[in-house]
Amino acid sequence: MSTQKIENTITHFHKIYKGQLNKFLELLKVPSISTSENNKDDVLKAADFLVEELEKLTFKNVKAYPTQCHPIIYGEHMGSPDKPTLLIYGHYDVQPPDPLAQWHSQPFEPQIRDEYLYARGSSDMKGQIWAVLTALRAIFESGELPINIKVLFEGEEEIGSPSLDEFLETHKSMLKCDLILNPDAGMLAPNKPTVTYALRGMAYFELQISGPKADLHSGLFGGTIGNPANILCELISKMHDDQGKITLSGFYDDVRCISDQEKIDLAKLGVDKQFYMKTTGVPELAGEAGFSPVERVYTRPTLDVNGLYAGYIQEGAKTIIPAYAMAKISCRLVPDQDPEKIHQSLKSFLEDTVPEAVKWELKYLSGAPAYLSEPKGTWFEAYLKALEETWGVTPIKKRDGGSIPVATSMKQILGVDSILTGFGLPDDQIHSPNERLHLPTHKKGIEALIRFFLSI
Repeated sequence: MSTQKIENTITHFHKIYKGQLNKFLELLKVPSISTSENNKDDVLKAADFLVEELEKLTFKNVKAYPTQCHPIIYGEHMGSPDKPTLLIYGHYDVQPPDPLAQWHSQPFEPQIRDEYLYARGSSDMKGQIWAVLTALRAIFESGELPINIKVLFEGEEEIGSPSLDEFLETHKSMLKCDLILNPDAGMLAPNKPTVTYALRGMAYFELQISGPKADLHSGLFGGTIGNPANILCELISKMHDDQGKITLSGFYDDVRCISDQEKIDLAKLGVDKQFYMKTTGVPELAGEAGFSPVERVYTRPTLDVNGLYAGYIQEGAKTIIPAYAMAKISCRLVPDQDPEKIHQSLKSFLEDTVPEAVKWELKYLSGAPAYLSEPKGTWFEAYLKALEETWGVTPIKKRDGGSIPVATSMKQILGVDSILTGFGLPDDQIHSPNERLHLPTHKKGIEALIRFFLSI
């Protein structure tokens, strides 16, 4: 498509931007928290909202497919039978907003302050879905779409996408495409448009240590009963050595080493010690010895405690030996690591290490292997060009420390790679209080999507 037609579409986007932003605020007001049974109707409300928007955009065969938890939304715009087909993925569910006391404004009452839009889901990832829908609206209202587009929006990503693989297998023919666009990755900075070609995988566990049949008086029984909280802490401390290396047997057996050239490329990203300290506010970094901060996050596996519970945790004192203690544990995995092998490695560690004074139970909640693709091809180059024309700088191609299991599932089941991108920033505080979206960056992202959709 001619440059003039693309610029005309972008001009039209600027005209509709305010109205689209106001509509986006309506979506953000819906507390579509997928992990909460109390918010099940809200997740359905968000699904209905997106179905209605797709129908307004003249998508066909729009449907919210029921699953064991929350609907998967599908729609298609197949107006160019001889043209390639792009499948766009997104998720409309969000994380719980807790702890509420740390929010500066209500999580589901969006507010704009100093170029940022604050609300749960603003960045992760309702904002990314809305960027796609706004770009498509601008195109449909000012001309024609030169490619075919299918969309798949799920409502279970924040709980591990339990229904997605089965849906992909069952509807493989319906989802047939040439490439997948997944805008759930993000950018390094407002002036650094980014495409991700590798992601870490995940293995997630819940470990419970059980002792007495009920909480005990610590004066009457302390010193003779194994304390589950103490023992859990001891176990966790033994999962790393003093060099930050994970001690589970076989944990590193399948870890793929990166090349010297990739190490050089990673060092050029500017994601250094100062970057992490400034972004997080920590006084010093920690981690596996022998690797730079960017190498630890992008190319090395991890084992982290995500949550702890034991005994009395309210204000004040209560002198007990708790009946049980529990930890949520996640392992971020790199290419070639198998989540099930990591599961077995953790089980073996517990079998060898847990003392006889307590019982233990390990629940394997979810797992997905890492994702790795080749950042090349006509579509990939077209997307890089769209980013460069929008920002005026060469886009960054990088690995990412996070996990987007759907990318791996789609590659395995549909046989198609994904362009992993997005317009969220590292300090958007996703999954945390005061989640936010940088509106100028988001606006540029919509312009980039318009250029991309019109340039294939």
